[in-house]
Amino acid sequence: MIAITGLSKARNGAAVLADVTLRAGEGEVTAIVGPSGGGKSTLLRCLNGLETFDSGEVEIAAHRMRPGPHPPRLLEAVRRDVGMVFQQFNLFPHLTVLENVALGPRVVARVPADEARRRALAQLDRVGLAAFAAARPATLSGGQQQRVAIARALALAPRVILFDEPTSALDPAMAAEVMETIVALAGGGQTMVVVTHDHAFARRAATRVVELVAGRITRVGPPAAVLASPT
Repeated sequence: MIAITGLSKARNGAAVLADVTLRAGEGEVTAIVGPSGGGKSTLLRCLNGLETFDSGEVEIAAHRMRPGPHPPRLLEAVRRDVGMVFQQFNLFPHLTVLENVALGPRVVARVPADEARRRALAQLDRVGLAAFAAARPATLSGGQQQRVAIARALALAPRVILFDEPTSALDPAMAAEVMETIVALAGGGQTMVVVTHDHAFARRAATRVVELVAGRITRVGPPAAVLASPT
C-alpha cells in the first residue's frame, strides 16, 4: 500500500529528509512522532505530492512518484486515492458544511451533484455531524470543523488518509472529539499515516510508531516499545 525507498530532500542546502525507507500495509495505522523540525510534515507532504523530493521513490495506493516535478495527471490520480487532513481545517467559509464535503466528489471525481451530496451526508453522519450539514464552518467549534475536514477526505473513498497534526490546533476537549473519530476509522480498517505529538493517540490507534529525528528514521516498532523511551 505504501512503500518509501531512500527518500531524501534538501532545502536551502540543508537535509530535511535523509534516506527514509518505510513500508506500510493495507489497513495499518502508522504514527510518525519526533521533535519539531524533524521532517515529519515534509515526509507526509511528499506522500501526497505536495512537495517534490531529490532522490528515492514513493509508491502509495498503486501510484509511483519519483524525484523532481510530478506530472499533473499523476498528481490528480494520487489525490483521488490519498486523502489529506491538515492542522488547519482549510474549509471554504462561504460554503455550507455539506457543500464543503461534497465538493471533492463533484469536482475531482466528477460525481453527479445528487450523488456527491448523498456521499457527503453519509460521511458527515459517520463523523457525527449530519445535523450540521446546512451550517457554515464559522459557526462550528474547532473540533467540529476538523471532523468536517475528515468527512471531506473520506468522501472521495481514499485508499489512504494522511493526517498532519490533526489535533494540534485544538483544546483538549476538542482534540478528544477528533481523536475518537480517527480511532473509529482505525478500527474500521482505514489505512492511515498520522503525524502527531499525541502519544496517547498513537498508543490507542497506531499499528506501529515511526520516530523521525533530524530527517532520519531512528526507530520503528510497536507503540509500547517506541513510546516507552522516546529519543
